[in-house]
Amino acid sequence: QVQLVESGGGLVQPGGSLRLSCAASGSIFGIYAMGWYRQAPGKQRDLVARITSDGSTNYADSVKGRFTISRDNAKNTVYLQMNSLKPEDTAVYYCKGGITTRNGFRQDYWGKGTLVTVSS
Repeated sequence: QVQLVESGGGLVQPGGSLRLSCAASGSIFGIYAMGWYRQAPGKQRDLVARITSDGSTNYADSVKGRFTISRDNAKNTVYLQMNSLKPEDTAVYYCKGGITTRNGFRQDYWGKGTLVTVSS
């Protein structure tokens, strides 16, 4: 069994910064990609940023230049550094990992989410 646990959300003023973390644990053989998604009230869940096992990244246009995704493969952890936050960044942020378990099954796993609120 695999678990993804996010942390680092909270309330921040516009222009401020937050750093989200997502740690994967359990019966993990390998992680080929990890990503951050967000869902604002009444809206669909959208990709924010994604990073593959070789370090390749892609970002939503709305966060390019402000957010940075990184990962620590030894710790099975992915981070999202969010700078210059705007009220429209307010959402629940979810971590997703594309994981191969020790018994050879490969599937996507989701965390339960962490709330980011950008408000003065």
